[in-house]
Amino acid sequence: MATEKELSDFLKSVEKRAFKRSFYHVRDEEAALDIVQDSMMKLAEHYGDKPAQELQMLFQRILSNCTLDWFRRRKTRNALFSNLSDFESSGDDGDFDLLETLSGLDESQQTESAQSTTERAQVLRGIEEEIEKLPGRQREAFMMRYWEELDVAETAAAMGCSEGSVKTHCSRAVAALSQALKAKGIHL
Repeated sequence: MATEKELSDFLKSVEKRAFKRSFYHVRDEEAALDIVQDSMMKLAEHYGDKPAQELQMLFQRILSNCTLDWFRRRKTRNALFSNLSDFESSGDDGDFDLLETLSGLDESQQTESAQSTTERAQVLRGIEEEIEKLPGRQREAFMMRYWEELDVAETAAAMGCSEGSVKTHCSRAVAALSQALKAKGIHL
């Protein structure tokens, strides 16, 4: 059973990522805030008595369902989902995290030029545009695996599909993003 502090700490830890994920889906800041708030309320009200280790999967499923409900209410046919990371392997461990790379640039370049800031913003916008173009299920799997850092089993449970489907969606999303970004001249 999760204590009140564990639940509160968990909600604080996922707040920003959940907002970013929801915003990528709905492309409306106020709607994304509402979706995240509704998801947090549902988790606290209905699942606050669950063990702390189950909260992540439950929250991801609730967030997905709230986002789908938002689209259904708007009579939109396709649910939109997204995330960033793992375009290419680099380093000894084979992991590449775009966000860590870009945040590392901020730390290493204390006096960044306006041109560098603009170029980085353009690259990030290009990546976001390509993520938006992914099919809904690919975007959802991609976001959960690489943005939310869920493993394959957790992503499959949250999406309500098999682990093989998650792997296929992620593989196709990474391939499509890599190809689209290279075509735009963005090399990570």
